[in-house]
Amino acid sequence: MTHSRPTRRHRGRGARERILAAATELFTAQGINATGMDQLSKAAEVSKRTLYTYFGSKDELVHTYLQELRGHLPQASGPSDEPTQSPREQLLAVFDPKPRNMAAPVRGCHFLNASVEIPDPEHSVHRLAATHKWEFARRLSDIARRAGVANPEVLGEQLALLYDGAAARGTALNSSHTSACARSIAELLVDTALAEAGPPTRT
Repeated sequence: MTHSRPTRRHRGRGARERILAAATELFTAQGINATGMDQLSKAAEVSKRTLYTYFGSKDELVHTYLQELRGHLPQASGPSDEPTQSPREQLLAVFDPKPRNMAAPVRGCHFLNASVEIPDPEHSVHRLAATHKWEFARRLSDIARRAGVANPEVLGEQLALLYDGAAARGTALNSSHTSACARSIAELLVDTALAEAGPPTRT
């Protein structure tokens, strides 16, 4: 009596998630340009054909990887994200050290790294990184406006620049201590802006 082999109906289930997980790990550890599609397919345990089925090109994969990260990386909090935090606390929380694997090198900001590796300002990946950075500064400005500072756009840009500078320096020095230094500077900037605005007006 012969037995038919069971049909693998769910073959490839989770392949897209495995590819993105492998891309995040490899792009973070060794950079985008140093990571090839062969290496990605092996790390994700999928064939190259499957890889290209989900992502037609490496550029498309990089773009999707960054889009996925936008929902998970440090963000300026929105009005209801942390209702117990004051606007001042929300601004400073952006600079709080994030948990990380201490054995792994510091890679800083994924979006800054991508814009450096793909320097063409017209490239879709570079444009996405730039958009993320503009939106980050805008959200900081929105929080600064709720805090009552006189020039929220200026403070938002200052804090965004400070955040990016700390990320870049931390990468160069392979050190996470830059975030603590950046937070102390951010505290000075925020408190100075609040002092210049004066006490809130009561109606």
